[in-house]
This record gives sequence, C-alpha cells and structure tokens, in this order.
Amino acid sequence: MIHVIPILNDNYAYIVQGPKNECVIIDAGEPLPILKLIQEHDLKPIAILSTHHHGDHIGGNSELVKKFDIPVFSGTFQVDEIVKAGLSFKVITTPGHTKEHVVFYAPDLNALFSGDTLFSMGCGRLLNGTAQEMFDSLQKIKQLPASTEIYCGHEYTKSNGEFAIHTEPNNADIQARMNEVLELRSQNKPTLPVSLAVELKTNPFLRAKDVIEFAALRLQKDKF
Repeated sequence: MIHVIPILNDNYAYIVQGPKNECVIIDAGEPLPILKLIQEHDLKPIAILSTHHHGDHIGGNSELVKKFDIPVFSGTFQVDEIVKAGLSFKVITTPGHTKEHVVFYAPDLNALFSGDTLFSMGCGRLLNGTAQEMFDSLQKIKQLPASTEIYCGHEYTKSNGEFAIHTEPNNADIQARMNEVLELRSQNKPTLPVSLAVELKTNPFLRAKDVIEFAALRLQKDKF
C-alpha cells in the first residue's frame, strides 16, 4: 500500500507499507505529517529513501532517524537491505535536476517515485545538471512498463498542464488530462499517481524527439 502525504507548500512525501506494517518513507521533507500517518496506521518504519539533497525532500530525515533509528538511502544501495522487509526498490540514477538525483522503482508495486526528475506533464528544472543529462534520465524512465504509476515530488500538474497546452494546443489527450486535473484540484485532491502511459501522451518533455528539442522546451518552460 502507498500513502500519499501532502507536506510543506506543494510537496509530497510517500510511505510504502509492506507486510506486518513495516514501511519505507520516501522524500521526508518535513516530519510531522509523516509521524501523524505512522501513528494513525501503527506503522513500523525501516528506512528512508531520498531522491536528492534539497531541503524540501530531506528536511524531516534527522528527526525521523532520531525517533526510529533507521537508515537513510539516497543513492545506490544493496536492495536486499529493503527486500528483507518485503519491500523491494530498484535505484535508477537520473541526473539533471541535480547531479546526484535518483528515482526509486518498485516493480512489485508497479510504482515509480520520481522526486524532481519527472512531474506530471513536466520535469524538474536544470539546477546543477545539464539538458543532456535530464533528457537521458527521462529516456530511462520511458523504458519502464507503460502501466507504471508515477508518484512525483510536487503538485505541479496544473501549471505544467498549462504549458503543455501551450506547446501542443491540438493534443486532445493533454486537454482531457487537464480537465481531470482541474476537477481533482477543485476538490483539493492530489493529481497523483499518474500512469506512464498517460505521461507519454501528455508530457512535452517525454515526447521530445531529441535533446535539442528537449532543451528548447525546458528553456521555454523556465520563462513561461
């Protein structure tokens, strides 16, 4: 089971619940909402996974580590350390937003925790990574099964959708997704997860044919 936890202004943290209520916390940007859910569901944290080092993704790590005495994984690690609790994650390196960014793919759950690499209908800004790195990272994600459910680091879908409509005004799939997004946000509900299949039809950055097209889109979005 995957719990979606809104935190801070527009971030999401996630808790993946396994057998015997053991759980893994992903992108713990602040502790209190996470602690509240853990208490409500009587969960037993065994690890924290961090996609990258920005404070809105790791701000709760120290308090959670202190309380539960659990390890933090932020890059390549031995998967068997997590598998022993019935939870398996594959680490995929995805530089672009930051040099050290990784995403976590859970094949058994058909889920990808994409941090700030991939957003619904968007992608992360290039902070200390390059357009080539981000383009290559997105190609890795495109190789996953189309049914993969994507859990992103932020609720940016509405603004990303506005840019997607701007770039592809005749794309009916983008318009349909945007209608869905507006309905969800009007009810204060998350627009996530979203399937990779939907993203392949609606995300301009995944649809870019090459790094030149990608870089041009990223520059346009930065100024949009």
